[in-house]
Amino acid sequence: MTKLSVNINKIATLRNARGGNQPNVTQVAKDMQSFGAQGITVHPRPDERHITYKDVYELPEVITTEFNIEGNPIPKFVDLVCSVNPDQVTLVPDAPDAITSNAGWDTVKNRAFLQEIIQEFKSKGIRTSIFLDADVAQVEAAVKTGTDRIELYTESYAQGFSHDPQKAIAPFVAAAKKAQEVGLGLNAGHDLSLENIQFFAQNIPDLLEVSIGHALVCESLYFGFENVINQYIAKLSSH
Repeated sequence: MTKLSVNINKIATLRNARGGNQPNVTQVAKDMQSFGAQGITVHPRPDERHITYKDVYELPEVITTEFNIEGNPIPKFVDLVCSVNPDQVTLVPDAPDAITSNAGWDTVKNRAFLQEIIQEFKSKGIRTSIFLDADVAQVEAAVKTGTDRIELYTESYAQGFSHDPQKAIAPFVAAAKKAQEVGLGLNAGHDLSLENIQFFAQNIPDLLEVSIGHALVCESLYFGFENVINQYIAKLSSH
């Protein structure tokens, strides 16, 4: 079954808006897992505008599932990941001033850089994943970086889903089949929601993990975290 990893960045955003420690990020991570989440994802940025480096150091104390740290592998981030030693690191080429991740890696142009970074993480026993657009050529080139997995950047699917689901998912199916062919594990994330997750999971072969944050938190404002997490798990199980 495809695992659900909950990105808790938005919980930290809410906390930081007021100061103090409400909502408590580590308690929410603990609760998400008790509600059924099979992983916790964080994406610390250099300005620490949501998840802070302090949060990342504290979270392993409560994580009993899988811990995935996302981010641009600047030296400070690399040091953090190597120190915390999560189950997985997902490399994302986001600029420091990006509101959210908005593109995948060019695995041809950045091959040497990614090889070096990935080797460092793998030497620590950390599973590696790189954020990619749904482009068959980029998936094929990703193998040469030495990464264990790729995470497909799903914003274009989410945007196109309501108009033409088959057209929206076609490049993701092709990318997933290429990943299968070349032996890469497959994750996905960005703008996946209760509305579009089931169709995606049903059509993408060997989907190991989805990372969902913004939509899940928004949906939970109406329905509650436990209910929403169980809805995601049900939809991911249906295929």
